Amino acid sequence: MAVIAEQIDIDAGTGFVPVAAATRRHIECQPWQDLETEVAAWDALAGRASEPNPFFESWYLLPSLRHLSRDCDVTILRYEEDGQLAGLMPIIRSNRYYGRRLSNISAWLHDNAFCGTPLVARGSETGFWQELLGWADREAGAALFLHLRAMPLDGTLHAALESVAAREARRVALVHHEVRALLESDLQPDAYFETSLSTKKRKELRRQTRRLAEEGDLQVVREQGEQGLQEWLDAFLELERAGWKGESGSALASHGETERLFREALSGAASRGRLERLAVRLDGRAIAMLANFLSPPGAFSYKTAFDETYARFSPGVLLQRENLAMLERPDIAWTDSCASQDHPMIDHFWRERRAIGRLSIAIGGPVRRGAFQILAQVEQARSHKKRD
Repeated sequence: MAVIAEQIDIDAGTGFVPVAAATRRHIECQPWQDLETEVAAWDALAGRASEPNPFFESWYLLPSLRHLSRDCDVTILRYEEDGQLAGLMPIIRSNRYYGRRLSNISAWLHDNAFCGTPLVARGSETGFWQELLGWADREAGAALFLHLRAMPLDGTLHAALESVAAREARRVALVHHEVRALLESDLQPDAYFETSLSTKKRKELRRQTRRLAEEGDLQVVREQGEQGLQEWLDAFLELERAGWKGESGSALASHGETERLFREALSGAASRGRLERLAVRLDGRAIAMLANFLSPPGAFSYKTAFDETYARFSPGVLLQRENLAMLERPDIAWTDSCASQDHPMIDHFWRERRAIGRLSIAIGGPVRRGAFQILAQVEQARSHKKRD
């Protein structure tokens, strides 16, 4: 259902409504396939986004939808201002909520998407949330609430959501909270390395690097662009599949759908200059590899793999040592690790933290919101108990 609204600024002294001050807003839910013809507008939106989220950009979300959405009916909530695409978010309607039977409207994410921030044009944050929440009120159906996963809690979009919800007396419940490693510093790589690790750990890493270099010709190769990409993708998938992820069936190449997503998404990122690839090579063969998504002013450390037969040399840590070069990029202010909270390696290396949460939001009329109020209290009590 499409909705058109106008934001009108009225001069308090005269009551005059200047035509140029009116912003025409349009929101609708549409099949995701319709956006395949709007990739240029979609990419332009990503370029002026209030907060970067590569996982909702065209080159990542479209392959995700093609290969991973067959068991759920994903649609796109599409927001326009004055006829221009100004916001989008993939959504689903579900009768399940973390194993319980609770109907909800939720932003769609999968296991290989690590950020749920909607893609919204800078300056359009308030309008986006007003229209999205109004749409959810009208189109709630059987849903008890709106649920957002993997939302950064320190950005402009979360602040705008809280502001809009407060004005509308609408509850936003933080039902899960975690922090994950972030790289954000004014220090240069060498200085950061010196301050982030203890003298003992730095000495040990340097010793391991020297020992690894004795095994053959040791190189660290950093690449962007499309040249050599397919060979790099082949090597990464094989390296990951050869380790514990392959044994557990969680490697990207363990399933055709995730392998196709990986290949298509990284190809799309590379063609737009949004992919950086690192590899530690021993006698030309990759023994540790890392893919970063570049989404200025941020970056996302997407996937890493290493050869476990060289584990005694810590090639993955060596790779992260080289990844500190992100601090030298003038277009990148921070890098999200995309790692789980309390990650045994990266949490000791990257000292900054990014707060991430799951948010459940009241929608509909008084009865529905009253029922949600009870649910939110239970959810928050459970979340606090787990954290304690």
